[in-house]
Amino acid sequence: MYNLGETFSGMEVSPGTNLLVAGPPMTGKRRLTFDVLAHGDDSGTIIVTTKSTGKQVLSEYESRRTDGDSPIGIVDCVSKQQGMNPGPLDGIEFASSPVDMTGIGIKLSEFLQRFYDSGVRSNRIAFDSLSTLLMYSNLQTVFRFLHVFTGRVQSAEALGLFVIDSWAHDAKTLSTLRQLFDGEIEIREADDDESEVRIKGIGPTTDWQRL
Repeated sequence: MYNLGETFSGMEVSPGTNLLVAGPPMTGKRRLTFDVLAHGDDSGTIIVTTKSTGKQVLSEYESRRTDGDSPIGIVDCVSKQQGMNPGPLDGIEFASSPVDMTGIGIKLSEFLQRFYDSGVRSNRIAFDSLSTLLMYSNLQTVFRFLHVFTGRVQSAEALGLFVIDSWAHDAKTLSTLRQLFDGEIEIREADDDESEVRIKGIGPTTDWQRL
């Protein structure tokens, strides 16, 4: 079982669970996702980033960790697209761009195999963000890719978290993508410019609570 951390009062989900993390921009979706990842100090962590460079993501995630021994793998889909030549970096692999979905899948599998070979049997995987994929590819292509990706999470008995800016997409797109996930962490803006969060689809829908 995977504990979702203090925000959700010790709530646990089964291995192989895929969760959509959805909400408007600037509501703390990535911060919450990284907090859930960091709560699994005994798990390997893999983050696919299509918005920030691997170095930026690694630095942000490291600041939330409490255990520095569990392995981390970053799939950076940004640096090469921006013309950077970062060279080899420990724990970071590079896809050519967010459109390189085959490369992203290969890097994910390589990290999972590497962690397994080192004795790691549970992994927390984050994808930030699906909205970037939808900027470059059509819904059908993204759906097919995510069908394979979420299946890989399930077969590896990992926990998958997939961030999306819900306000950037129409209802049909969101409804189509939701079919791929076991549940959803939903974030919304509160009246005082703070954020509220709840979980739906995994058991009873939880009450809204402050993030």
